Amino acid sequence: MSDLPIARDVLDPEVVVLPLPDVAQRLGLPVTRIHQMLRDGQLLGIRRNGIAVVPAEFLSGNAVVKGLPGTITLLRDAGYCAEEILRWLFTAEDSLPGTPIGALRTDRGREVKRRAQAMGF
Repeated sequence: MSDLPIARDVLDPEVVVLPLPDVAQRLGLPVTRIHQMLRDGQLLGIRRNGIAVVPAEFLSGNAVVKGLPGTITLLRDAGYCAEEILRWLFTAEDSLPGTPIGALRTDRGREVKRRAQAMGF
């Protein structure tokens, strides 16, 4: 599991997280598929208290939040690292309103992607 791209925990301690086996169970997939999703950038994980976890808000029911993988890819292609992407997803944005991950969860992916594309270094 050491080859997994797990970011430093840059999130507020209040952000609810799920261990990878719980993510796998929620998605109805083997944990090895969750590992592959992390490697492929479809999900982002952090290490909290020594355990690899994924923010619970990345899941909606038994699926990954619609638009999340594309948003992660867009930001990675723009040169952002996992920690920067995580911070951005969980930081309130007045123009949305709320957080980008919150907007994705309410099916406002176009707005989120537009803001992600507008971000520059």
